[in-house]
Amino acid sequence: MLAAWRRLSSLNKAATVLLAASAGSLVISRLIASPKHPVGFSTKMSWQSHGSTNAEMVDNLMVYNILKTPAIATAMKATDRAHFVADPDVAYIDAPTPIGYNATCSAPHMHSYALELLKDHLKPGAKILDVGSGSGYLSVVFARLISGGGSGDGDGGGGGGSGVTKGHPPNGRVIGIDHIPELVETSISNVKKDSSAKKLLKSGILKLVTGDGWEGMPSEAPFDAIHVGAAAANIPTALVDQLKNGGRMVIPVGPEGMEQKLAVLDKNADGSVVRKDIMGVVYVPLTSRERQLGAAAGRY
Repeated sequence: MLAAWRRLSSLNKAATVLLAASAGSLVISRLIASPKHPVGFSTKMSWQSHGSTNAEMVDNLMVYNILKTPAIATAMKATDRAHFVADPDVAYIDAPTPIGYNATCSAPHMHSYALELLKDHLKPGAKILDVGSGSGYLSVVFARLISGGGSGDGDGGGGGGSGVTKGHPPNGRVIGIDHIPELVETSISNVKKDSSAKKLLKSGILKLVTGDGWEGMPSEAPFDAIHVGAAAANIPTALVDQLKNGGRMVIPVGPEGMEQKLAVLDKNADGSVVRKDIMGVVYVPLTSRERQLGAAAGRY
């Protein structure tokens, strides 16, 4: 009887998240419909890739052609989303999930889009900056990929999340930065729930710090890839400066409450930057700590 009650409670929570996701999908669909910016992804099944387990959720992202790269799927399967959200009962719903402090763990389909857009830069030995790292989830997936093993322990002996030679030295690093100290502390605790992810922290391959995302991390620059998990009204100059020549940034751009685009910025060998808008999105703003703590939680 108790087990049945818990199951019903879980379903009710999931339904609440899905209702919010459905409301958001109407906005997203309207924005995506613009023919000006080629998407290059299947967006029809966004918000639909749910699962009863972490592995099933990732498999459905693959089935619906949102996630395409097996190595990324391996890294996501090795990173249990339930360890990174406040309510494990809704961890495998394809919707943003609250993590406290008016922040969310982005929907699995959005994480998948970001990973696919950055995949050619997530190679062993790469240096990655994750701005607005929040729960730490995506930082861990990045770290698994650049350490040489999508599901490995960061010891360099994995099969190569990016298809590189086995045994490639794990000399890369992922820096996750967030301006809410309590979120950074929570993200570190989340990582420690998994033994292999914990090794990434211990080895220094993964570093989670408190800081101003607008300013990036100059002491660790340049970066092969930069991911920004909140919308900037304008692209931060400091982040562009910290992107390595040949590197790529994925960042939502646009004012709060208005049309936003998920943008890809590629920095050429000569330092010039080319921007391509991929799809319409609705993200929380890249803002100050004070404003975030006084604002309502956003959609992604």
